[in-house]
Amino acid sequence: MKKFNIRKVLDGLTAVSSSSSTSSSSAQPGCKESELIPETLQSEHFQLCKTVRHGFPYQPSSLAFDPVQKILAIGTQTGALRLFGRPGVECYCQHESGAAVIQLQFLINEGALVSALTDDSIHLWNLRQKRPAILHSLKFSRERITFCHLPFQSKWLYVGTERGNIHLVNVESFTLSGYVIMWNKAIELSTKTHPGPVVHISENPMDEGKLTIGFECGIVVLWDLKCKKADYRYNYDEAIHSVAWHHEGKQFICSHSDGTLTVWNVRSPAKPVQIITPHGKQAKDGKKPEPCKPILKVEYKTTKAGDPFMILSGGLSYDTVGRRPCLTVMHGKSTAVLEMDHPVVDFLTLCETPYPSEAQEPYAVVALLEKDLVVIDLAQNGYPIFENPYPLTIHESPVTCCEYFADCPADLIPALYTVGSRQKRQAYSKKEWPLSGGHCGQGTQSYQEMIITGYGLFLHASPVMLQVLYKLKTAKVFEKYRNKEDKPGKDIVDEDPFAIQTISWCLESRMLCVAGVSAHILIYRFSQQEVTSEVLQLLEVKLLYEPNETESPEAGGEPVAALPTPNVTSSSPANTPDSQASASSSPSDAVRDNVPCLRVRSSLPKQSPGYQVELVVQLLWVSGEPPQQITSLAINSSYGLVVFGNSSGLAVVDYFQKTVLLNMGMLQLYGSSDQRQLRSPRKTKQTSLGLCDISEGSTSSEDRCKSPTSDTRDTSFSRSSSVTSIDRESREAITLFHVSETFARKSDGGATPCLWVGTSFGSVLLMVLNVPPAGEQRLLQPVTVTPTGTLLRLKGAILRMAFLDATGALLPGPSEPWREPDCANDKERPRKRRTASPPGSQEASEIQFAVICSDKQAKVIALPSQAVAFKHNITETSFVLRSDVVQMSGGVCIACFCANGHIMTLSLPSLRPLLDVSYFPLTDMRIARTFCFSNHGQALFLTSPTEIQRITYSQETCENLQEMLGDLFTPVETPEAPNRGFFKGLFGGGAQSLDREDLFGEAAAGKAARSLAQHIPGPGGIEGMKGAASGVVGELARARIALDERGQKLGELEERTAAMMASADSFSKHAHEMMLKYKDKKWYQL
Repeated sequence: MKKFNIRKVLDGLTAVSSSSSTSSSSAQPGCKESELIPETLQSEHFQLCKTVRHGFPYQPSSLAFDPVQKILAIGTQTGALRLFGRPGVECYCQHESGAAVIQLQFLINEGALVSALTDDSIHLWNLRQKRPAILHSLKFSRERITFCHLPFQSKWLYVGTERGNIHLVNVESFTLSGYVIMWNKAIELSTKTHPGPVVHISENPMDEGKLTIGFECGIVVLWDLKCKKADYRYNYDEAIHSVAWHHEGKQFICSHSDGTLTVWNVRSPAKPVQIITPHGKQAKDGKKPEPCKPILKVEYKTTKAGDPFMILSGGLSYDTVGRRPCLTVMHGKSTAVLEMDHPVVDFLTLCETPYPSEAQEPYAVVALLEKDLVVIDLAQNGYPIFENPYPLTIHESPVTCCEYFADCPADLIPALYTVGSRQKRQAYSKKEWPLSGGHCGQGTQSYQEMIITGYGLFLHASPVMLQVLYKLKTAKVFEKYRNKEDKPGKDIVDEDPFAIQTISWCLESRMLCVAGVSAHILIYRFSQQEVTSEVLQLLEVKLLYEPNETESPEAGGEPVAALPTPNVTSSSPANTPDSQASASSSPSDAVRDNVPCLRVRSSLPKQSPGYQVELVVQLLWVSGEPPQQITSLAINSSYGLVVFGNSSGLAVVDYFQKTVLLNMGMLQLYGSSDQRQLRSPRKTKQTSLGLCDISEGSTSSEDRCKSPTSDTRDTSFSRSSSVTSIDRESREAITLFHVSETFARKSDGGATPCLWVGTSFGSVLLMVLNVPPAGEQRLLQPVTVTPTGTLLRLKGAILRMAFLDATGALLPGPSEPWREPDCANDKERPRKRRTASPPGSQEASEIQFAVICSDKQAKVIALPSQAVAFKHNITETSFVLRSDVVQMSGGVCIACFCANGHIMTLSLPSLRPLLDVSYFPLTDMRIARTFCFSNHGQALFLTSPTEIQRITYSQETCENLQEMLGDLFTPVETPEAPNRGFFKGLFGGGAQSLDREDLFGEAAAGKAARSLAQHIPGPGGIEGMKGAASGVVGELARARIALDERGQKLGELEERTAAMMASADSFSKHAHEMMLKYKDKKWYQL
C-alpha cells in the first residue's frame, strides 16, 4: 500500500494538469493531520467504457424476429439497433451515420442481421459475437431503398427502390447481381404512369421462382424469375400498404389505404375474390363500402386444425374520433379489436415454423408501439398479453431525475420485490415469455444496486440487467384536476405539476423523501402492511427571501422582510400586493396568499404495502407570489429530520413530531453582522445566532401547520421591485445539505450531530443539532438547531460533501435500521442509532476530513482544526455538473462530470487527478439532470427520454465486461423442412425450389454497374470477412470455404508433384547421357 507524504506534495510532485483545464492540486501548509494518509488508488485502476443500455428504444421504426433463435430486433429513427432475447440478454448497436432504420431482416438461424437505412445503405451485422459489428455495407448512389426481402435459407436479398426497380444483393460477398427487375417490364406496356415505389416483395410459398411485387399505386405483379416476365398483374384503384400470402400459395391478401382488404386468387387477376372492410359499414347495392383509415399492415397465418388468422393494424372508421390505436385479430367468424395505449409502429406474428410453405401455427403477436412493446398470446381466450420482463416502462412518466445506489442492504431488494409483486393486477398470460434466445453472461457481483427514476420507479440493477421492482405514484396524495384550466402548479412550471425534482433516500431505514416541482415535499415510510383510513399529516411553510436592503429611517430603521420573488418579471414600484393578480387567480381575481400550489387530499382510503405517506410539506404563496422550487433536500432517519431549501432560505422539519424546527432566509444564515452583497459574497467573520428556540416542540397541532417565521414576522409589506429577473437568476440558493456527526468548532473534543449547508455562491455553513435521546424523550422534547456561521467558501456552487476518518476511509452518515412501523408500540420501542464513526482507535474519533466539492474546485478540510489540507481546481473553462464521493474496491475518490463532456476522478484525500477523459459533449439538459455516479465505478444517465445508459469508470469492470455480457447467438438445429409426401413428389406437388445461384450469379447474370452502389468492408477487415464466412452464410458457405481450402491444398500438392516429376525426368535424362558417354570406354580411359 502506497502512503501519501505531504512533504512530497510540498516539493511539487503532485503538480498535475488536467487536459480540460489548467487545474492543479496542491496541499496547504500547516495541516499536520494529513502528513501520512494511505492511498491505494492509481490511474491504472480507472478506465471508461459503456456497459449496457436499458429501457424502450427511442423513436422505434422497424421490427424483425428470428423464429429459430428466438431473438427480436428493433431499429430506430436515430440509427440504433436493440436486440432482445431471454431476460438478461439485451444488446445495443448504433449505425455511424445515424440514419433511420427502414427495415430489418434476419438471416434466420445464421447469427446475422441485415439493416436498411434511409441514407440508402444496407448493412450486414454479425451477431455471433457479444458486441455485434458490421461485416459489410453497400451504399446505393442512384436509387432510394424502400423495401427489402430475404427468403428463408437464401443468400440473395431483394432490394426494392423508389423508382420501382428491384436489385439483388449476395449477402455472402455483399455484391450486386446483374439480374435486375425493371419497373417498365413488370407493369403493362399500356400503362402511362409510373407505378410508384416498391412497397412489398415476397416469393410464392410454393414456388420460389414466382416473385410478388407490390407497387404503391395499387398494382401487384407476379414475376417469373426464370422467364424474366410477368405472369399476372393484379390492379386495384387504392394504394397498397402490404401483401401477405396463404401458405398454399394459391391466394394472397392486400391491405389498402381506404381501410379495405382484398383477397386474390393467383390465377384470377381480373378482380379480387373478396373485399373486406373490417371496421367499415358495408354498403348495399354493390357499392363500395364507406372508406376508413389505411390498413398499414396485414398478416395471413394459417393453422393445421382451425381457421386462419388475419391480423392487421389500422383501418378504423373516420368517425371513431378519440379512439385509441388498435390491432385487429380476425379468427374465423370472430373479430377482436385490441386497443393500444400508443400508435402502432409495426407488428409481427410469431409462428412455430420458419418455413412459409406449411401451416405456420401462430402463437403470439409482437406489437411495436411508439412507446411500448406488447406481446399478445393468441393461444388463450381473450388474447391476454405476456408480462414483459424487460424494463421498458422507464418513461411511463417523464424522467426528471435519477439516483443510483450501490451496496444496498441485502434485505432491501427482496422487500421491494415482495411489495412490488402485489401491484401487478393485470391478468397476464400464463405461458413463458416467448423471446427465449441467447445465453446470459457469467459475470457476477457481490453488491446490490438500485436505481430510482424521477417518478418513483425502483429498479434492481445487476451487471447487465435491469428489473422493475416497485412503482410509487406520488400524484395519489393530491387531488386531480379535470381540465387544463384547473391544472395545479401551472404558475410555477409548464410540465407535470407532480413531477419529482429531487430524491433523498436512506437505505438503512428505507425512509424516502421526494421534492416536487410544485414546491412540495413528501416523506414516505416503508411498511409491508396495509394501512387504511389514515388522515394525511400536512405542514405548510413560508420561505421568505430578504434582499439586502433596509427600510427608511422614518419606518424605524428595522430590517424589512420582503415577499418571495416570483418566477416572473417584476412589477413597478407603484404596484402593491393588493393590486397584483396571480397568474392563476381565482374567479374573483383575489391575490393568492397563504395557499399551496397543490391541493392535498384530506385522507387516503387505503395505502398498500410499500411506501406510505408519513408527512406532506408544502411551501405557500405569499401575496400573489408563488414559492420557489426546492433546490436541495436531505433526510436523516437517525435524527428524524428533513431539511430542504431554495433561493429563499431553508427549513428543518422534524417528521417524528410533525413540526417545523427552523425557517430561515438566506441573510439570516449569515448573521446580522454579515453585510456582504448577495451577488459577491466576501469572507467575513460570522457570529453565532441563538435561534434554537424559534420553534418549540410543544406547539399545538394547529400551530405546527404554520411556519415559525410566519408567526413572528409581519409579511404585509410591499414587495420590493428592485429585484429584477437578472437578480433572481444570480440570487444565492441552497444547493446541498449533509447531516453527519462531526466537529462543529475548533475547540470541540468530540463529534456532535451537525448539519452542513452549501450554497450556490460557494459558501459552506454549519449548524449544530441538539437531538434528545432516542425513545420517549425524542418524541416529547424539541430538537434545537444552532447556526454557527460560515465555515469557508469555494469557487462555484457547492455540489457534494463527505467525511473521512483519520485513515482516509469514508464515514457513513448516521442512520437507523429499518423496522416495521407499529402504531401501538411505536413509542415504547427503543430506537438504535447507527453512528457515523466506525469502531476504531482513539485517534480515529479525534481527526476527520471534510471533503467538499463545488462546480469549480475541491477542498479537503481537516477537523477539528478547520485547516485546508488539500485544494484542487477542477476546471477553469467549464463547470462540474455532477460530483460524488464514491467507494472503489481499492479506496475512495471523487468522481466528476463536467459540462464539456469530461469525466474525472480525484484521489482522496490528496485530490490527485487519476482519470480525465473527454467522454461526450453535453448536448441535452436531460443528461445533466440525470447523470449520477455510484460506488464501484458505476454511473448512468438518461441518453434519451426512454433509455438509460450505464457506464463504468473501473478498470476491473471493463476487463470483466465480456464475461458479463450475454450471447445473442446459440447453436440451434434448423427445423426439418416439411415432407412433400409420396403423391406430391410423384405428381409435382409441394414447394418448388429454385437454384438462385444459377439465375442470379455472375456467370448467368453478369456484373452490376459499379456506379449503382459502393461496397464498404466492415471494420473487421479480413478477419471480419472470415467471420462472415464462418458465422453468417451457414453450412453451405463453410463447406464451400473448406472445399476451396482443400482445392488450394490439392493444387499445391499437384504443383509439387509436377516439380518432383520434372526433377525425376531431368535426373533420368542426365543419367542416360552419362551412360552413353562412358559406355564404350575402358576403365583406364576414364
